[in-house]
Amino acid sequence: MDITIVIGQMCVMLILILIGYAMFHKNKLSNVSSSHISGLVVNVCNPATILCSAFDKKEVVPAGHMLYAMLVTIGLYALLLLASLLLPKAMRIPKNDRYIYHFLTVYGNVGFLGIPLVSAVLGPDALVYVSINCVVFNLLFYTTGVAIIQKKAGKKRPSKTGRALLKICNVGTVSSLLTILLYLVDIRLPMVLSDTITYAGRATTFLSMVVLGVSVAQIPLRELFCHKQDYLFVLLRMILLPACLILLLKPIITSPLLLGTSALLLAVPCGNLPLMCSREHGLHADALARLIVLTTLLSVVTIPIVVLFL
Repeated sequence: MDITIVIGQMCVMLILILIGYAMFHKNKLSNVSSSHISGLVVNVCNPATILCSAFDKKEVVPAGHMLYAMLVTIGLYALLLLASLLLPKAMRIPKNDRYIYHFLTVYGNVGFLGIPLVSAVLGPDALVYVSINCVVFNLLFYTTGVAIIQKKAGKKRPSKTGRALLKICNVGTVSSLLTILLYLVDIRLPMVLSDTITYAGRATTFLSMVVLGVSVAQIPLRELFCHKQDYLFVLLRMILLPACLILLLKPIITSPLLLGTSALLLAVPCGNLPLMCSREHGLHADALARLIVLTTLLSVVTIPIVVLFL
């Protein structure tokens, strides 16, 4: 993987984030409009981007290779779950706040940032591995993750099984599973349908980065950068942990594309799905919001550093 390409793409994304930042401060974007754009990205653009990768595939991918990639992804999330128990203890985080660092450690921004980053750096062929990651991500979050939030919120009774299944079967999971299916079989969609999905997918990077810029604009810079402990977390989670996992994977994974995709998705900043779910259940998540924004900004530096270990 060419480090100059990664640095270039991260600089591009930083500029796009600054556009969202400036638009918010000039009152051209608001919380309401940002929320609507987020819905557009999550429900239309991101699914379209990963579906597009299946249209341009050079050949059918063997089921055994897909299963191998799935096992690698499950293994990585198992290691992240283990790290989410160890990192808060190493940082001496109070027990009441450790659930925050669990989410920060396990659930990266594989949708908003991961999809456009992998597509730009590795090309559309790598997005099938992002699809597999999205499936595991959603299954894990809407079972284990939601259960942790409900327990923290004092809700002893878990959500009804039907409601939980409905949340797992969201547009991200369905589009990811459909993408995997299209990689496994030789199906050609009509040009009208494939072109429509392609045009929708091309808007993903710009819109998702603008939304992140709006999020950055709403946190005072002094509040964002004044917590020393946050930098220790960034060092451990954004650099040391992915670097160690990459060194662990290199002798095991023979596919450069799978290894590169795994590395980038390990290095992406914290995702905002745990934040939205925490707020939905009435939890105070200021620290979670602050660290999501901070890791997003610092990822311009940390992601290229992590790639050096490939």
